[in-house]
Amino acid sequence: MRVFTRVVDSNSFTCTAKSLGMPSASVSTTVQQLEALVGVQLLARTTRRLNLTVDGAAYYEHERCSQILADIDELESGFGAGEERLRGRLRIEMPDTVATSIVVPALPEFHARYPQIELSIGIGTRNVDLVGEGVDYSVQLGELPDSGLIARRLGVLEQVTCASPAYLDKHGTPESIDDLAQHLAVNCVSEKSGRPADFDFDVDGEPVTMKMRGFVQVADEHAYLACGIEGLGLIQPLRIAAQPYLRSGQLREVLPEAKSRRSR
Repeated sequence: MRVFTRVVDSNSFTCTAKSLGMPSASVSTTVQQLEALVGVQLLARTTRRLNLTVDGAAYYEHERCSQILADIDELESGFGAGEERLRGRLRIEMPDTVATSIVVPALPEFHARYPQIELSIGIGTRNVDLVGEGVDYSVQLGELPDSGLIARRLGVLEQVTCASPAYLDKHGTPESIDDLAQHLAVNCVSEKSGRPADFDFDVDGEPVTMKMRGFVQVADEHAYLACGIEGLGLIQPLRIAAQPYLRSGQLREVLPEAKSRRSR
């Protein structure tokens, strides 16, 4: 149909072949195949010119073919350019660390790719009632509670055990997990459990949990990192959150051989 309309518009097999990048013989064959398909002759060919037959004019008239082709182009472009055509508002809930360390740095690229999408990002680690609160997506760390919702693991985030140089100068650097009994820790209260999180390690593939004593506890990761930087005790934050301070020297990793257990 596209070849036929182009032939009618240009009144030439040769010009149609050039515009479509086809051999002239292929253009003629394509028109013949269309005529065989519809069961009537559409073009009357002479040595000098092409003429539409009555059936050919009826097939072409009122831009029926052009409209059908335009509809097909629009339909197919909707699939081919699906990402560019996405639009609307997305409400997402996620932990602060994931937002600031992973999502926010990627937003310029995301907006360039999906300029018609508006994002509403909520920060927190609480369990969100997605349906009741009208939330489209929620990013959670750790094990998920049983529910009827669909979940997919996006990745694995590693924790790191660290402390400030001032703390280590004063209390010494632990050389083994057993040494932790002699050290203080900043206790980070989990929003999900409401109690201070233990220090977790993987030792030769086996999980090891240490309850740490300390004189301060917080429920916010920024405050948790700040307490560690101020030398108030050992901390075990996500590595992506601690990385800038490890790089600057405000925090130092300890017990690197005893890998911290990973938080999903």
